[in-house]
Amino acid sequence: MTTTLAQHAEAEAARSSAPVTAIAVRDLRMSFAKRGGGSALRPRVTRVAAVDGISFAVKKGEIYGILGPNGSGKSTLIRAISTLLIPDSGEVKIFGLDLQKDEAQVRRLLNRVSVDAAFYKKLSPRENLLYSAGLYGIPRAEAEAKSLEILRRLGLREKAFYEPLEEMSRGMQQKVAIARAFLASPVIVLLDEPTTGLDPKSRRDVQEFVLELRDAHDATIILTTHDMPEAERLCDRIAFIHGGRFVAEGSADELRARVGGNATLEDAFIQLTGDDLHSDDQEDT
Repeated sequence: MTTTLAQHAEAEAARSSAPVTAIAVRDLRMSFAKRGGGSALRPRVTRVAAVDGISFAVKKGEIYGILGPNGSGKSTLIRAISTLLIPDSGEVKIFGLDLQKDEAQVRRLLNRVSVDAAFYKKLSPRENLLYSAGLYGIPRAEAEAKSLEILRRLGLREKAFYEPLEEMSRGMQQKVAIARAFLASPVIVLLDEPTTGLDPKSRRDVQEFVLELRDAHDATIILTTHDMPEAERLCDRIAFIHGGRFVAEGSADELRARVGGNATLEDAFIQLTGDDLHSDDQEDT
């Protein structure tokens, strides 16, 4: 199903000489109830917009970055695209499939890595990955060989493949989460702050692996981050998100050019959003 849909979209684009649109988001809106004020018996409840009318498109084989501080709405957006949250309104299409009408088919096309990846911590990376592979119908021997290959590529010692996850550092656990996401060779990968909290070597290992997968397997990737060098290194295009809205979009060079002079990407973000990228006074949404 995955290969057929992707190939069909590519063939249609080739006939029309147009790039393949892998992800299309139109006027997406999501809000949450927030309590504040009033009394204990009759608290005041207001609606807070987490995603406020976002529209964008990602081409097949592109790495698209969403850059913003905690609380800007980037994680909520990723959860909506991955079918974990139901939008209040708007439309998301994956290779032409409607996110809500064709949810089962859409889920076969994508995988997600988040900063809070969940595992069976008493089990080893091998056991966790073989369990996940079974859910996708991947033969056991193939899954074990592929899992070990990916983890080696990410710099994980082979001995650690058989040790309980609870005994590993967060960086090691995140590498296992990335291996799990790519085990089934998804057409689309949603990376939600995948390198947050990793040491510099682990961060570089993950970044190189992401680039390799895009180049070797033509995967389409959305990356959320607040790491400027990471966004510049990995992303073909970047969107600045602030207050649940996209305020600017383009390549790193184009975004810097909008500010002028010798502006850095961080300079561009601050001037275009009026906010500090590293603001951490809110929980991420």
